[in-house]
Amino acid sequence: MLLLLLSSGAAQAQSQSLAGIWQGVETDPDEPGATWPAVLRVQNGKGNSLFGVLYQEAGGRPGVTVTFQVQATPTGTGMRLEHQRKLNETGRTLSGHWCEGAISFTYNAAEEKLTGRADYDPVGDCDKGVFTLYRVKLKSAATVPAATETAIRVSGRNVRWYADADLKQPVNSGNEYRTKLSKTTTFYLTQNYYPTRESAVVPITIKVGGTAPKPAATPKPTPPPTEPALPPLDTTRRAPAPVPAPPVLTEQPVVLPTVLFKLGTAELLTDGLPALNQLAAQLRERPALKLQIAGHTDRIGESDKNQVLSEQRAEAVKAYLVKAGIEAERLSTIGYGDTRPLYPSPDARNRRVEVAEVK
Repeated sequence: MLLLLLSSGAAQAQSQSLAGIWQGVETDPDEPGATWPAVLRVQNGKGNSLFGVLYQEAGGRPGVTVTFQVQATPTGTGMRLEHQRKLNETGRTLSGHWCEGAISFTYNAAEEKLTGRADYDPVGDCDKGVFTLYRVKLKSAATVPAATETAIRVSGRNVRWYADADLKQPVNSGNEYRTKLSKTTTFYLTQNYYPTRESAVVPITIKVGGTAPKPAATPKPTPPPTEPALPPLDTTRRAPAPVPAPPVLTEQPVVLPTVLFKLGTAELLTDGLPALNQLAAQLRERPALKLQIAGHTDRIGESDKNQVLSEQRAEAVKAYLVKAGIEAERLSTIGYGDTRPLYPSPDARNRRVEVAEVK
């Protein structure tokens, strides 16, 4: 669609700030546990209006969907959105229907969050609904110094970062990514907050300014003092094996997307196998690469049992990679139990593994 220019004024600034892709969920206070994941795409229209589409799925039934054409008018605190017409619907039943009417949204600029209260037309059991939507937006500088560790911050909920638009190269999760860039780089971000088949991939481009700082001159080492010669080894006894140093992480841990486990077990869900196959392919391409695999649990159950479970989950991922042809000595494991959740508990996404390069 063509993005049209707006007239100047406060209404223009408000409508421009709300244009974009919002993702989240609709709930109903009268139906605890029921959810309708949603994606709202709006852009600026003529005057101070906005227009776009609202897509929704029935929670747990992704085959039941609807797409509405919508129009919105900015208000002092956000916007008022109205359903115009139904563009598409799938999985319709004789007893089911989608509610239509108006939604009043309140905008939180700090969190890039829309909170909506729906006032539906009284058709069937339609009366009210509550929307919670977020969008991904760069919140730190768009240009960073070259080869200098910088924190890149974005808004959004349950954000995942990728190096490619096909989402095959995960690099980070969360709202902040500390990294060093030597050239202009585009990251591709998704929100895993009530994802749908219409969930968007948002490109964030970070420009690099200046040149990389020259490394400081390395002073010449002072030769060590001469020590007396050691007595000859007693060859009749075997010397104790040296204790290996713990692995040193050289990169920030990366959460493997979709590599999750069944509740209370170390059994991998099948949804995670493509990510593990991709990781195995990368390890075969880089035969010198060594990884530490970290297992995590949610906070359901006893902490000591969760610690053991996290170690078993790390070992399960290692076993899968070894079966895929990766040498076992290239893979070390560790478990953190329930001490490092990424999301408020309970949340299945805390049952995860992370990998990091070690030397």
